[in-house]
This record gives sequence, C-alpha cells and structure tokens, in this order.
Amino acid sequence: ETGGGMKHAIIGTLYIVSLGALISVPIGITCGVYLSEFSKSKLAKTLKLSVDLLSGIPSIVIGIFAYLMVVVPFKSFSALAGGVALSIIMLPIIIKTSEEILKLVPNHIREAGLALGLPRWKVILYIILKGEISNLLTGIILAISRASGETAPLLFTAFGNMFINYDAKQPMATLPVQIYTYAISPFKDWQRQAWAGAFVLMVMILGMNLFARFILSKLSRKKGN
Repeated sequence: ETGGGMKHAIIGTLYIVSLGALISVPIGITCGVYLSEFSKSKLAKTLKLSVDLLSGIPSIVIGIFAYLMVVVPFKSFSALAGGVALSIIMLPIIIKTSEEILKLVPNHIREAGLALGLPRWKVILYIILKGEISNLLTGIILAISRASGETAPLLFTAFGNMFINYDAKQPMATLPVQIYTYAISPFKDWQRQAWAGAFVLMVMILGMNLFARFILSKLSRKKGN
C-alpha cells in the first residue's frame, strides 16, 4: 500500500538521541573536568586509557553490549536501550572535547579563584565551566551529530516500530533504521521514502549544527559586552 511517512521515525530519533544525551552529557563533562583538573592521578590515567579504547570500539559491538545489558534483562527491545547505546557512542567524544577545551583555560584564572578563598569545586563550577560553556556546547553538538546517524546499535536495541510511540520501555522507530529497512525493500514507494528520510536526517543534523553556531555567536557577543 502506497502512502504513509516517517513522522514516527523522526519523533523516535529525537526522543532516543535526547535520551542518550541526557545520560552522556553529565557523565562526559564530569569525566572531562576530572581529566583536565586532576590529570596526574592514577585514576585519570586509567580513565584516559578507557576513553581511548571506547572511542575505537565499532558501533555494532556497542549495540550488542547494550542488547545484553538492557534488552535481555527487560526481555524487550526499547527506546531506553537505544538511548544507552547512543550515550556510549557520545561519551568518548564529549569527554575528549571537554578535556581539551578545559585544558586551554589559563592556570592563572584557577589560581586567582583559589587566591580569593574559593574552594576548588567552586572555581571549577563557577569560573572554568561557566566561562567555557559555549565551547563545551560545540563538543556536545558534535557528539549528538555523530550518534544521530547510527543504525547498527539501534537494530539491536530500539529495533523499530511502525507507529508513534512515547514509551521508553517499548520498541521505537528511528530514521537510520527506517532508512535501512526501506532502502533494502523491493517496493519503489519505500525506496523513495528512504531517500527522503536520508535527506531529512541530513537536514536535522545540519539544523542542530546551525543552531549551535547561533547560540555560540550570541554567547560570544555577551562575553564581548
């Protein structure tokens, strides 16, 4: 039957990517702060090695890991499992970008805050992180863009759904999986929708990057003023 569309897949993509970002962003920035501020500790060296190893793992392996950790115990494919898989993909990018950005902050700024009698955690939170929030946003958008086009992990986790669904415990459609399913089908109408879905996915990622640049430009203007 001809007709239909990908509204359910677009909603599902935004839902699962947002879920992955909610998991990975706080953990990623925290780890990035630790690596930049306490780089000489033994834990930091172990963490850095773990991040390097994690960034080199193929996405399909991450999908299988999320399948074993979330899908098997709950006995169901779910949006939550997809979010966990995408968060693991985002994590090393956010950690590395956060670490490198925070390392660029001059040491005299840290020393000035400590000289005023502020605890170190306040210096990190209110001076270093607050001052670099616009640059950290760039790394977050980069990680989200990277994860938005992943198909293999979502085949093992979110799986897919032909209907609009907002329940994180149920299977959910995503654009990458929908594009893959429609592209390999023998139906001309589905193949056309796969091309349209690929275009929509590219537009979504481009829109996120343009939005990030807009926010960055506004924040930089406020800094200048």
